[in-house]
Amino acid sequence: MLLIRQLCLERYFQPVFQPLSFELSEGELMVVTGPNGSGKTTLIRLLAGLLDPTEGSVNNSAQSFQYVGHTSAVKADLSVVENLQFSARLYGSNANVESAITTMSLDECAEQTGRTLSAGQRKRTALARLLLSKADLWLLDEPYTNLDTDGIALVDRLLDQHLSGGGAAVIATHGAHRPASASDNASWQIREISLGHLEQAA
Repeated sequence: MLLIRQLCLERYFQPVFQPLSFELSEGELMVVTGPNGSGKTTLIRLLAGLLDPTEGSVNNSAQSFQYVGHTSAVKADLSVVENLQFSARLYGSNANVESAITTMSLDECAEQTGRTLSAGQRKRTALARLLLSKADLWLLDEPYTNLDTDGIALVDRLLDQHLSGGGAAVIATHGAHRPASASDNASWQIREISLGHLEQAA
């Protein structure tokens, strides 16, 4: 689903991380860890096509992918419902917005505008887009940030359902929270890349 060969990006003539090569297949989760400044967000943005690599290539054979960045990108003047309806139209999806709201435990704030939401509610709203896009590949930058214990467990359940259904995912995390390990009888696997800090990387 995802084939990476000698992928690298330079800033000010210095590599953000050492060249990376890996493959990701259906039912596989790649966890990208490393300290701040090691290039986790840069890698996710490269995979999403938001940045052009200095060297190497990204071959994405997924029918569709969904990127959720570190910031929520929730529109401040729209309600939770309106934000998700807008996303569904953008994806050309007929997915049930109300069901996504319930799944993400957003019922109590569904009519609130984005500017009035807590950081955790904004994160849940951003992650609810995953339920609307039906993408094969998820690219998630710090999906656990700003979530409480219930929210963290919810992300793990979403990943389990996605991967068990034949999807794949790459997530970046700074390490304080990481996906619950797959059980012995799970149909999916966790792999990991640890990015080392390069002194001049931004």
